[in-house]
Amino acid sequence: MVSLYISGPSWAHRLPASVKLVFLCLITLLLFPLDQWWQQAIGLAAVLGFYGSLGKKGLKALKVLKNLLWMLSFIFLIHLAFTSWEDGIVISLRLVTLVLLANFLSITTKMDDLMDAIEPLFRPLSVFGVTSKKIALAVALVIRFVPMLMAVFMSLQEAYRARTGKGSSMRLLAPFVIHALKLADEVAEALTARGGADGYKNTASR
Repeated sequence: MVSLYISGPSWAHRLPASVKLVFLCLITLLLFPLDQWWQQAIGLAAVLGFYGSLGKKGLKALKVLKNLLWMLSFIFLIHLAFTSWEDGIVISLRLVTLVLLANFLSITTKMDDLMDAIEPLFRPLSVFGVTSKKIALAVALVIRFVPMLMAVFMSLQEAYRARTGKGSSMRLLAPFVIHALKLADEVAEALTARGGADGYKNTASR
C-alpha cells in the first residue's frame, strides 16, 4: 500500500489524526483570504518549522519541493503576464504551504489512523446505502497520493537529469502519467486482494 510514513516519537506523531486534519482544514481556510506575500511567507515558514522539528528525516522529506519548482515557475509566469508578480508570489507560496502541510500529515500519520479520523464524517451517508469505510479510504488515498506522485515525478526528473544534464522537460509528462496509472492499478489490486476497504482496515491493524 502507498505509504510515505516516517516513524518517530515526535509531537506530530503523538497528535491524533483528527486533530491534524482539522488543523489542515483551518490553515487552508486561513490562507486563502490572505493576499499579501509576506503573510503567505509567514505561513510557509511555520510549516517549514514543523518539518525541522522532526529532525533529519523531516528535513529530508522537504525534497518534495523539487517537484513543485516547474509548476510554480509556470504559475508565476502566467500571473506575471496577465496580472502581477505579487499575485504570482502569493499563489505560489500558498500552494507550497498547502502541499507541504498535506505531505506533513502523510509522513506523520499511519494510514489506518487517517481512515479512523475520516470515516465518522461519512457515517450519516449510510442511510443512503453508502459505505463510509470506502469513502474514508478514498479520501485517505487522495491525501497520500499527492506527495507520492510528486516523489514519482522527482525520481523521473533525477533520471532525466542524469541522462541529459537538463533539469526537466515536457517529455517527462508521458512517463509520469504511465507511472501514475500503474501505481493506481497496483493499489487497486492490493485493495482487491485484501477485500476492499474492510479488508485493508483489518490487515493494517495487525
